Amino acid sequence: MKISIITCTFNSSKFLRFNIDSVQGQTYKNVEQIFIDGNSKDATNDIIKSYKKPTDVHISEPDKNLYDAMNKGIKLASGDIIGILNSDDFFYDSSVLSDVALKFSESGTDSLYGNIEIISTKEPQRIIRYWKSSEFVLGSFAKGWHPPHPTFFVKRQVYAKYGLFDISFDVSADFELMLRFLEKYKISTCYLNKTLVKMRYGGESTRSLKKIIIGNRNILRAFKKNGIYVPFYYPLFRMASKILQFQIG
Repeated sequence: MKISIITCTFNSSKFLRFNIDSVQGQTYKNVEQIFIDGNSKDATNDIIKSYKKPTDVHISEPDKNLYDAMNKGIKLASGDIIGILNSDDFFYDSSVLSDVALKFSESGTDSLYGNIEIISTKEPQRIIRYWKSSEFVLGSFAKGWHPPHPTFFVKRQVYAKYGLFDISFDVSADFELMLRFLEKYKISTCYLNKTLVKMRYGGESTRSLKKIIIGNRNILRAFKKNGIYVPFYYPLFRMASKILQFQIG
């Protein structure tokens, strides 16, 4: 079973080595890493070239947005399973992909997700949020639940059948895709109760108040697009679930 890891970059030289080291340090070796760079002007592409294995893919060209870059990576992937590891993020330990592959093999599932640690950018040892997920139950999205997208691994054939990221969303296209796959098309999924990824705090949807507002509007639009009912008090569910993840001290 081959796993494709897609990493989208743009002027990502500051933390990129952590990402690549965590992929190349995996005990599971049937892995390709696909780098989709948005025409970086810093040392990003030089770093990628210095690490790139013969099985890896690397392109650098302008893209429409982050999700357009992810779609390019999915189209280039040759693995049976696809995971997306953002350039600032890295795998929790060296056994993540071995555990992922074993779970897919044992369960026959279409998709898989786990837990995530959201860490301080300046102090990576400090956990800001611990996102411990849970088993998926149909209807959970409307109650404020969804898997942490950086831990979401999917069979390549699912993308081929049900589509890629809808880049019109700009922010929150990852939410729309998971909603579509799990709630609308009801693909099978498994919860791997393990921390899979360490994610630096400050993702695309949380960088400004404007992005947060756009993200929330897009989430409501995602429900409408997929014909899934969402109660008017949904934002309270979503906010409460996130507040409970923050670590005190």
